[in-house]
Amino acid sequence: MTMPLQAPDGPDEFTAAVSAWWAGALQILMDVGLQILGVVAIIVGCILIALVLRVVIRRVVHRIVDSAKNKADVDDTQALERSPLADMRLVQRTRTLGTILQNIVNVMLVVIAIVLVVNHLAPTLLGSLTLLTAAVGAGLGFGAQNIVKDVLNGMFIVAEDQIGIGDVVDLGLATGVVEYVSVRITQVRDVNGTLWYVRNGEVTRIGNMSQGWARAIIDIGVPLDSDLEQVEHTMLEIAQTLAKDPKWRTRIIEKPELWGLESIGGEALVVRIVIKTRANAKDDVAQELRRRLRAALLEKEIGLPSMETVIPTGLDGARRVRGANPPKTRPNAVTGVPVIPDRGIWRRKKTNDDGSSQK
Repeated sequence: MTMPLQAPDGPDEFTAAVSAWWAGALQILMDVGLQILGVVAIIVGCILIALVLRVVIRRVVHRIVDSAKNKADVDDTQALERSPLADMRLVQRTRTLGTILQNIVNVMLVVIAIVLVVNHLAPTLLGSLTLLTAAVGAGLGFGAQNIVKDVLNGMFIVAEDQIGIGDVVDLGLATGVVEYVSVRITQVRDVNGTLWYVRNGEVTRIGNMSQGWARAIIDIGVPLDSDLEQVEHTMLEIAQTLAKDPKWRTRIIEKPELWGLESIGGEALVVRIVIKTRANAKDDVAQELRRRLRAALLEKEIGLPSMETVIPTGLDGARRVRGANPPKTRPNAVTGVPVIPDRGIWRRKKTNDDGSSQK
């Protein structure tokens, strides 16, 4: 700081005092200006780095999304859900990870900018506050351990594609349709319309009912005196007809399977039939199959004491489907059922050189 001007003894001393005051003022202004320029340079540098990283992340995300669209030969992202390549999950996961990376970059650059600004303005301040910042950091780390747990678990959930927006999931804490996935929480809308906010750190198991494929398992109860062979023949024939229907064949990914007589009760024989479908089409296929089975059996004057959809769980589920190798209808499990030709919805027709179909 400059000393206040004192009454000069003469004109020369007055001029010298004014010059010294102006020199001190200019020096202070220069120091303040340099400090401001340094702070501005740090902030501008961090902003430029953030913009560059944002552009890079966006380009990577757009490249992956465009690649998925081109591979599926579609123009919009929503059409990927109808594409047999099923690249919608890749798009969702890529966009989510892109958002996460942008947030991480923003937070890190803000912290770095603050540290650099403080170090530029007062180089000795950070050293003197080392113990204080260490204590504060330890306290925050202890208090925020649940947040850290949520974030880490959320990153693994997103990166490993365990769930995605639009999936029907069972998180133990909530069951429903996933509406939003972030690194800290997952929002699930249940059948009643309630929106559940589930912390990712509290999720210990995930049951995803929208990945890959699903099974529509239908149990039909018929009277004890029914002709079992006729019932099984009718059920399998109706299921095969459904699978060949142009409206439904794109939702069915394997031939229907007749698992046969499931149980014998006091009032009915329970026969089970199964269709492997796309994950998001299970309920629609099951509903249509039940409707057609009811009409066909009533037409043959076969009563229906009961008809229900079965979801085996626990040990019963593991035993029934026998792991990855469930029972197959082929070769013919039911006498009199015609063998299905290996073509149609399950295999494309082979064509000759002249363009005609090969039988």
